[in-house]
Amino acid sequence: MQIIHYPHPTLNYKSKPVKRVDAELRGMIAEMFELMYAARGIGLAANQVGLPLRFFVMNLAGAKGEGEELVFINPTISRTTGTDEAEEGCLSLPGVYGPVLRPAEVLFSAYMPNGEKFEQKVSGMFARCVQHETDHLDGIMFIERMDEDSLYQIQPEVDQFELTFERLRSEGKLPTDEEIAAFQKDMEAKYA
Repeated sequence: MQIIHYPHPTLNYKSKPVKRVDAELRGMIAEMFELMYAARGIGLAANQVGLPLRFFVMNLAGAKGEGEELVFINPTISRTTGTDEAEEGCLSLPGVYGPVLRPAEVLFSAYMPNGEKFEQKVSGMFARCVQHETDHLDGIMFIERMDEDSLYQIQPEVDQFELTFERLRSEGKLPTDEEIAAFQKDMEAKYA
């Protein structure tokens, strides 16, 4: 398992709801936390590691053994209030940052791996991270939420990711669209 980078097709794929959690999926969740900590992130969506499933992991402390490890399965945001602009980055676009305007407060619900549902109203970084990761599950990257002027400023960095992706694919170092689709189909048959 590894974190995939923009413009990998799975990042634009709308994830499918998870219908079952088994030991293998729990192992993948644990591995995602390790990847997130190694990359110095605070959130990681399943499709950022190539999984077409609707869940993400989060720890606002960004360090193993600190803060609280949270798993959000089939998250939904039901209500938002206010607006707040802040700089965001993404583990699938490492080193690229830009301002994103989002609701300041959200009410969300999700399931934990044990099947228990939880609902919470959050604000600040918690709300921003939930929205950023839920966007991933809907196939939306933070750069798609940026205004045109801000996006223009980081476009050269984004273009570099596209060039790298094309080069790696031409060298056979990344899976083809057909291989990605076959993997997604297998995972969805097992968990969605």
